[in-house]
Amino acid sequence: MRDLLPLTKLIDRLNSWIGRAVSWLTLVMILIGAYNAVVRYLGRYIGANLSSNIYLELQWYLFSIVFLLGAAWTLKEDAHVRVDVLYARLSRRGRRRIDIWGTILLLFPFSVFVFWTSWPSVMNSLGIRESSPDPGGLPRYPIKLVILICFVLLFLQGISELVRLLSERGEDAGGDAGGGDADDPDPTQGLTV
Repeated sequence: MRDLLPLTKLIDRLNSWIGRAVSWLTLVMILIGAYNAVVRYLGRYIGANLSSNIYLELQWYLFSIVFLLGAAWTLKEDAHVRVDVLYARLSRRGRRRIDIWGTILLLFPFSVFVFWTSWPSVMNSLGIRESSPDPGGLPRYPIKLVILICFVLLFLQGISELVRLLSERGEDAGGDAGGGDADDPDPTQGLTV
């Protein structure tokens, strides 16, 4: 597993760079949303249509890009949604086991399934250069292509996480033979009454 650690660093750098880059699109999305709201009300006031479907669809596209291309970075940063009620109470070894099996049994199959089932639709959209049916709308095929990119990046990040988890397992093998880790969390930590 240690031989694969340079590959994990490359994957981590790629997903960190993409994640940080697309996070700036959040600001652009907010500005476009504010513009849409202001011109909609201003247009009503002056009796002119100042908005366009392009701006509405662009805001939707930017949200999709941030969500889809930020998913692998979120996994890398361990900022994804999980049920911490149980997970936080487990030993480091227990958390690592859940992460390993969750990656193998859930992340990998889900990523492959979504990629495989999306492929025909995305290729069809690309082949016909699908466009929005709304007047003045944007092309749809580029945003559909982002779906495939998302799940490739997510799968790669899963490989990186799995290699890291398995190499950690080798580093502290036997470290918790006594039935628990030195870093076991306090079972009452984080609970409020």
